[in-house]
Amino acid sequence: MYFTVQASFKSETAADFLRKLTEGTIEDQNPDGKEIVASMKRAVIDEENIVRWSEVCYCPTPLQHERATVYDEHFSGFTTEEVDGYVEFQGERFIDYLARAHRAPDHAPSQSHLPKDQG
Repeated sequence: MYFTVQASFKSETAADFLRKLTEGTIEDQNPDGKEIVASMKRAVIDEENIVRWSEVCYCPTPLQHERATVYDEHFSGFTTEEVDGYVEFQGERFIDYLARAHRAPDHAPSQSHLPKDQG
């Protein structure tokens, strides 16, 4: 069955999620890893961190296995709707967002400007 999915992305997990999507951790997961990766490549994100995608799922409850193994760590507030096939959404590609978030410079204060201990 095909579903459209909408969920809020937990942006603090961006680097970890990108790593799992690109290094094969998720893709190697059976039975749904390849579909999860393909779905995230189809997904789009808006300015409120809402991600939309379409996905094939045969669980008795939509995305039951996908949520238990991957999605609940990175998303919240899921809504799903059964549809006739894959749906294309307009917006920024989610995978591009993840890559950009991963490349963003660390904004933590540098230790170099702190006075040295004069102990």
